[in-house]
Amino acid sequence: MAERITTARPYAKAIFALARKNNRLAETAAGLTLGAEVVANPSVHALLGSPHVTAAQLSELVNGIAGSKLDENGRDFITLLAQNRRLGFLPEIAALFEQMKAEVENAVEVEVTSATALSADQESRYAAALQKKLGRSVRLRTKVDQTLLGGAVLRAGDLVIDGSIKGRLDRLATELTA
Repeated sequence: MAERITTARPYAKAIFALARKNNRLAETAAGLTLGAEVVANPSVHALLGSPHVTAAQLSELVNGIAGSKLDENGRDFITLLAQNRRLGFLPEIAALFEQMKAEVENAVEVEVTSATALSADQESRYAAALQKKLGRSVRLRTKVDQTLLGGAVLRAGDLVIDGSIKGRLDRLATELTA
């Protein structure tokens, strides 16, 4: 995985610089995310290494779906990736782009995994507490994982806060066996 990120980073930096210069960060992020979803589709992913599909056909396919969200520079970027046989790296490029965008916007994306669906009030309390702790604006993504039994697990980049009952039980079991 680290090898893929290393390959994707220069491409992400290049498209980020271009999008920032043209003041199109949000639009480019949306287009790259859509393009990454297209490339990750098993039917399309199988075509990426095929010698029977040209770079022009691949770029036309991805641009045909995601190109409406991209400006001319973004569509050219997809074409460049196809020509360099790097379209398979688009999910990593999109993720790196989002990280750079969040850094510029002084924002952080936080994934909250809870045992049950969160109410709007709970989401706003989590966001307010995290914004105070992290000193950045917070964008929450929520998931439900019933195996947590109760509580929640919060992930913001490298920071993980495990307040789940399952996590507490696991830590207790580790302490008892040590």
